[in-house]
Amino acid sequence: MTSSSIPVITIDGPTASGKGTIAARVARALGWHALDSGALYRLTALAVARAGGDGGDEAGAAAMARGLDVAFRDGGIWMCGAEVGDEIRREAIGNLASRVAAYPAVREALLERQRAFRAPPGLVADGRDMGTVVFPDASLKVFLDADVAERANRRHKQLKEKGFSANLCDLLEDLRLRDARDRDRAHAPLVAAADAVIVDSSRLGIDETVQQVLDLWSARGLAR
Repeated sequence: MTSSSIPVITIDGPTASGKGTIAARVARALGWHALDSGALYRLTALAVARAGGDGGDEAGAAAMARGLDVAFRDGGIWMCGAEVGDEIRREAIGNLASRVAAYPAVREALLERQRAFRAPPGLVADGRDMGTVVFPDASLKVFLDADVAERANRRHKQLKEKGFSANLCDLLEDLRLRDARDRDRAHAPLVAAADAVIVDSSRLGIDETVQQVLDLWSARGLAR
């Protein structure tokens, strides 16, 4: 089986739209692999932060991206031999990731690493440019959106459940700024692919959203 013949479902969308959770559950339902591309950018941001950087050095951030010592195993995310799944979900790292992700050199450094996740029997990939740049030949492209206020509420609940302090008003402002930065960047901006299906999850639960994606896949006459 050639790489191009391996089916891919891409789920793109803004921060806190739920795309990571949905992608993971869709992958599990289909028995496929999953790629959380945002984790790679957050890992790059974490590496930059640990090196004392503030995201202002494109070449330095790209070097960090190329040299990432990371592994995804046992349901965890590991960097340099330590589990960092919770650490990369901190808002400060998320904001830094949004900044370094705007650099073309960083995106280029991570492009082939992301494409390498494409393996039989299939891949569900979530991010911001999965359907437009990384896997433009994907069998199904979904753009998962949600109202920014609802996304802020979800992120607030998520952080509180993990024991992190969070201010809802600050989260809402951060999301608005991050949305603008992601949509307005010159290289690989956050935008729905021309052939993507828009799914608004503002009033949908996780199970309902997962089922919508699975139904879209089934409707194309493609076997699970």
